[in-house]
Amino acid sequence: MKKYSIIGEPVTHSLSPKLHNYWFRKYKIDAEYSLLPIKEDEIKNVIDKIRSDEISGINVTLPYKKKVIPFLDKLVNDAKDTKSVNTIYKDSNNEIIGDNTDVYGFQSGYIKELEAASLKKQKVLVIGAGGVSPSIILALEKSNIKDISLINRTLEKSMLLQKQFSKIQVIKWAVLESIFENYDIIINATSLGLKNNKQFDVKFKKFRSLAVYIDTVYNPLETLMIKNLRNQNISCSNGLDMFLHQGQKSFYLWNRIRPEIGSDLIETLKKEIE
Repeated sequence: MKKYSIIGEPVTHSLSPKLHNYWFRKYKIDAEYSLLPIKEDEIKNVIDKIRSDEISGINVTLPYKKKVIPFLDKLVNDAKDTKSVNTIYKDSNNEIIGDNTDVYGFQSGYIKELEAASLKKQKVLVIGAGGVSPSIILALEKSNIKDISLINRTLEKSMLLQKQFSKIQVIKWAVLESIFENYDIIINATSLGLKNNKQFDVKFKKFRSLAVYIDTVYNPLETLMIKNLRNQNISCSNGLDMFLHQGQKSFYLWNRIRPEIGSDLIETLKKEIE
């Protein structure tokens, strides 16, 4: 039996085991997927287990998406551009590969639903400069969105990300409350709102009439931020679609099967969250 896991701290909120084990059963693959909460000094040990075939592959969540890179042999595809890894496996040359399926997940989950002709004109605000933020920025750039602003509590992190993506504009956190009305798409790329985590402590009041809010958090399905914005008739999406599509691509990289995202799967996951 092949073994797969997700590493991070925390990982108890993750539905990745439910997602991948559902697909393993559906496609009759002899494999199991489990949570693997680890400390940073245990990363090398996990990668060594992939080298020795004790583990066939892993997903990576906060706060290790960059911290795993020194232990890998090669970055491929979007991982090279984002310097952020969420999927790891051993290839046919016995090299440990780091890939990124978050970019695909964000594009497939949200960007494809937006009107392509208007994307060039959209003004986008990304909240947060760590974790999944590089993947979101790359997904936006690959979708031909030109006007991207970044805001983060720690300005230094924003400036570091600006070195990687030179065309983005950096904004200071102090003005967050007053700038929402300047943007068409607002994306929470932080862990604020995550189950058992801190919530956004800001209530926003002014928006563009057709503004869209996207929260990368999927557990809970409705964060406090989403509740507040829906009460003001703002169109909101949670992170479940991104989670499903990034997982779909990870599954393909490991098994060369593109699994179906069907209504039964979605309802199964929603029941786990409720």
